[in-house]
Amino acid sequence: MATTASAVPEICARARDAARLLATVDGGTRNAALEAIADAVEERTQEILDANERDMEAGRENDLHSGLLDRLKLDEQRLAGIAGDVRSIAALPDPVGETIDGHRLENGLDVRRVRVPLGVVAVVYEARPNVTVDCSALCLKSGNAIVLRGSSMAAHSNAVLAQVVSAAATAAGIPEGAVSIVAGGDRDELRQLATQDGLIDLIIPRGGEGLKAALKEHATVPVMYAAAGNCHVFVDATADLGDALRIAVNAKVQRPSVCNAAETLLVHADAAPGFLPEALSALRDKGVELRVDGRTRSLAGELGDSLAEASEEDWSTEYHALILAVKVVDSVGEAIEHVNRYGSGHSEAIVTGSHAAAQAFTGGVDAACVYVNASTRFTDGGVFGMGAEIGNSTQKLHARGPIGARELTTYKFVIEGSGQVRE
Repeated sequence: MATTASAVPEICARARDAARLLATVDGGTRNAALEAIADAVEERTQEILDANERDMEAGRENDLHSGLLDRLKLDEQRLAGIAGDVRSIAALPDPVGETIDGHRLENGLDVRRVRVPLGVVAVVYEARPNVTVDCSALCLKSGNAIVLRGSSMAAHSNAVLAQVVSAAATAAGIPEGAVSIVAGGDRDELRQLATQDGLIDLIIPRGGEGLKAALKEHATVPVMYAAAGNCHVFVDATADLGDALRIAVNAKVQRPSVCNAAETLLVHADAAPGFLPEALSALRDKGVELRVDGRTRSLAGELGDSLAEASEEDWSTEYHALILAVKVVDSVGEAIEHVNRYGSGHSEAIVTGSHAAAQAFTGGVDAACVYVNASTRFTDGGVFGMGAEIGNSTQKLHARGPIGARELTTYKFVIEGSGQVRE
């Protein structure tokens, strides 16, 4: 398995050859390969953890942000979860060859729209070594070859995991070259990968705005952005305040380093006096740094003088940390306007007892996932029954929301006749 930056075109060419063979491999063989990958992850746990500790040690020495260290870290429980996700993907219905719809023309031709693999998918990602396995499993399930390009901060973890996946898949009957990793880590390598027209069918980046900007500058192949998450929780005037407190705290605190964690809490002015004092205190007790507008400070009671003033930048920032911006708004409409102005289109939530408010919010907010009376933390391919995800797309083409196996397919029209010709 090639891993050098200079070999990017060769890696992609081999992936293209493998993809053409993989498209003809039956679903049973692909599922068996996924089971073999899960077994291999479990069997080689200590080897993987040793490699991960080398990355963690380097990260600590380089003063990596705590959120990045959390994303980077593997342990036995997380590896068991990764193996479990692979088995969940194997158990899903096979998307390849599925007839999406069909009809018969007046001339007797049968027209079917059939799901087929995209071909070669490149995934560019930062920090999270679990992506190496999750994305490989989803691509193999959907009949695609994959080219992985992780970041230097997870180089040891990614190299071992890619080798584990590739070896297990090949031994189970998957064409060699169907899982490859590009491991150099420099910007020129990213540029090369993003310009492999005719070899790469789709690039999916998982990372921050710098990675997104770099791909926008160079990419000549299609890109589907698994984007950042500047997510909001809006507590409406009619909200059950107990539910609102649990949802707001969970959305911020349960795992603040991930993209579906809330970054801003919006509170309707009618609910604010009864909600904010307890909510702000509960969030502070959980270690959350609060950055608030003036109306929030005036209702914060004893905490008021200690709260930082929110800046314009705070409303549009994805913190990846225990930091939360808080603002009081006067209506559902104002909340929707704020979310659409500052949000990233990832996951947004309203807590309300009003059906009309819920409808206005779900209809008016432009995001991939919109929640009513639930935490934003549920946006996840595994939670949605997709086994795992490559990321959460905030685009509107070709897929939106969690990117699972079905989202890694396209379709072709298959037309069957009995000798018809067009007059």
